Amino acid sequence: MPVPSDVPPPVTGRGGLVGWVRAVPIRWRILSIATLNSAVVLMLVVMIWSGARVLGSAWEDVRQVRESDKILALLESETGRLQNLIHRYINQPSPEMFAEILLLREAVLGTLNTRASTDPMLSGSVEELERVTERFLSGFGELRTLQVMISKTYEDQILTPAKDMAGLFAIIEGATGHRDAAIWPPLGRSRDAFTAMLVAANAYYLSLASSSAEDARRNTQIIERTIPAMTELADNDLQRIALERLKGRAEALRDGLGKLSEQLAGRTDLLRNSIDAVQADTIAAIEGLSVKMRQREASAQATFDRTLSGISRNVLSVALVFLVLIMTASIIIALSIRLPLQQIMLAMRRIASGDIDRHVAGTGATDEIGAMARAVEVFRENAIARRDVEQELRAAKEKAEAALLELNTAQQNLIDAERLAALGGLVAGVAHEVNNPIGISLTVASSFARRTDMFAAELKSGAPLRRSQLEEFIKTSQDAAQQLVGNLHRAGELIQSFKQVAVDRSHAERRRFSLGESTEQIVASLRPVLKKSPIRVSIEVPDGLIVDGYPGSYGQILTNLFLNAANHAFPDGRGGEIVIMARARGADEIEISFSDNGAGMTPDVQRQAFDPFFTTRRNDGGTGLGLHIVYNLVTQQLGGRMMLESRLGHGTTFRIIMPRAAAGSQTHDGTTLWPTRTMSSI
Repeated sequence: MPVPSDVPPPVTGRGGLVGWVRAVPIRWRILSIATLNSAVVLMLVVMIWSGARVLGSAWEDVRQVRESDKILALLESETGRLQNLIHRYINQPSPEMFAEILLLREAVLGTLNTRASTDPMLSGSVEELERVTERFLSGFGELRTLQVMISKTYEDQILTPAKDMAGLFAIIEGATGHRDAAIWPPLGRSRDAFTAMLVAANAYYLSLASSSAEDARRNTQIIERTIPAMTELADNDLQRIALERLKGRAEALRDGLGKLSEQLAGRTDLLRNSIDAVQADTIAAIEGLSVKMRQREASAQATFDRTLSGISRNVLSVALVFLVLIMTASIIIALSIRLPLQQIMLAMRRIASGDIDRHVAGTGATDEIGAMARAVEVFRENAIARRDVEQELRAAKEKAEAALLELNTAQQNLIDAERLAALGGLVAGVAHEVNNPIGISLTVASSFARRTDMFAAELKSGAPLRRSQLEEFIKTSQDAAQQLVGNLHRAGELIQSFKQVAVDRSHAERRRFSLGESTEQIVASLRPVLKKSPIRVSIEVPDGLIVDGYPGSYGQILTNLFLNAANHAFPDGRGGEIVIMARARGADEIEISFSDNGAGMTPDVQRQAFDPFFTTRRNDGGTGLGLHIVYNLVTQQLGGRMMLESRLGHGTTFRIIMPRAAAGSQTHDGTTLWPTRTMSSI
């Protein structure tokens, strides 16, 4: 028994699995893939989130260690700078330097109390550093107290006795009557020793040089040894009294030098033990903390690397497992969709090729593809019905095409008739205008002929010819000649202008022409027509505007626009003004504006103005082809574009933008091809 074509064949193996999957709707098949993908994403997110927490903790440790390192480096820099300032202050004390030391001391204490003590990495290890820093800062207090004592000793026990001794030496020199006295040589040695002692004492106070201290003591001994010798050689009581006081001040100076040496030695020990040694302890404590920070940073970095490696392995494993599952499910689902679709595509190709007599397979399936197969079957049945209808329509189409050809022929005849009607009106107007100068010329010529005959008769009569008669005849002849020349010249201009315009309009010949001259000629040929109404015409076209195009088409455009304005913008003999302007737009385009201040148009009229056979004066003989012809000439033969702007009661403006070189084409017999315009365009 044959199997019906719409029943799917039984499947086994992989095909059985595919057939089982086909029992599930396609949306659920696709949703299962999306569910697997979502599960993968969710597991990866959980794994990454868990690892990110560990990574964040490790990275926070690394960051905190680096912040702690910055604090330690700041402490080391501040204490080192404080040590240098203390040394400079001891050598060259000044209020500014002392103020700077106090500020830096507060900065060190602030760093310890506000940053190091609150730092989670340093808070448990900063006590020793604080103790060492306090010792360092308290040592500076002791050192400053000792420095005050040294300064006082130097002032009271060195400089004060030295000032007294200088005065006593001056008294002794003053009490010595002459330089040949016996006391003068030991006095000079003692005075030189005093000067050398004073220089050495100052040098020792400022530089702590041991050689300077030794020079000061040796020169003091020289002063003390010379005093007894000078006492024996003194020759007056003033010298002996001054020498006695000089001895006492020398002893006081010797004691002051000894005390200053002891205090300076104590200051050196204090600098070495309380400043430099404590600074070394501070640096050692900072280095110890830095080592601990390096160890913690290394541990945190190892944790970071280990966690990152574990996350990478886990993510890769999960991704591979789910990738296999997803690919397997995707292949099965793809087969459950692709195989039935291939059958439908095969059926559609047959239908497209014209084989519509075979039924579509798979229409009995219950999934979405089965619905598609049934839809294709309906399409096949519709194709059969359409084939029958097309055969009926083909005959009707042939009849409609014949009717359309007749309609197009009638439309073209109407357009040609409209063009000839415009040219015929132009011929009648020009003929009427030419009649005026020619009629005047005939009248003047007739009068001049009679006057000539009369003058000839007077000459033949033999009567004397007066000078006044001859002058009158000459004057009359000149007046007649001038009138004849002027009127005939006017008639010749009208005929030449009409001849050029008529030639241009009757031959669609392409040539270079001056836009200004052509405009003047066209307007001149239209003035007889416009004399019926009080319409003023202004032309604003610059000289030298040359166009490579069709002057006949340009003349037809202006003529139709003039007639349209005369009939619609200024109806019933109403007066007004028409302005024609032109200007260059860049190097390749020209813009022409044709404006009137007439009645204007409503929005509805503007939308249909360029449509063929649309007119608002149908009852007055309007054909509705004037603006349609203008639009086709501008857009098709001249290759330009045309825009219309109008307001009811405020006039109308036609703007034409066309290339300097027209783009129209002609047939072999010289006629221009015009596409038919079927839609309104403004």
